[in-house]
Amino acid sequence: MKIRITIGDLRVEAELFDTECAKGIYDLLPLESRVNEWGDEFYFKIPKKMPLDETATEDVDIGDIGYWPPGTALCIFFGPTPISEGEKPRPVSKVNVVGKVIGEPRILKMAKGSKKVTLEKI
Repeated sequence: MKIRITIGDLRVEAELFDTECAKGIYDLLPLESRVNEWGDEFYFKIPKKMPLDETATEDVDIGDIGYWPPGTALCIFFGPTPISEGEKPRPVSKVNVVGKVIGEPRILKMAKGSKKVTLEKI
């Protein structure tokens, strides 16, 4: 399931995996939300409440897209977060890994300071 993520003036493509959580997110698209930053992580609320699933982990990689149940939020990891040890991102608690940015995710650093995120099917 391919999607386009637009944050500010920056656009990247991503794919959502074949999980129930990812399918639930894909079914919501197109979606627009206010984007927040936590280190090199963008996160934003989505109108979907889902539990942790078999993909739930705190061990994420740069480029991973996670769903964080406590905040009903989608997270895009593109570098270290405030609780990282080294360059690898670390979520504040477990996330369902629902997808991955296609290409170089570190380019998202150029979108820091943006206020809006849009996700759409492609």
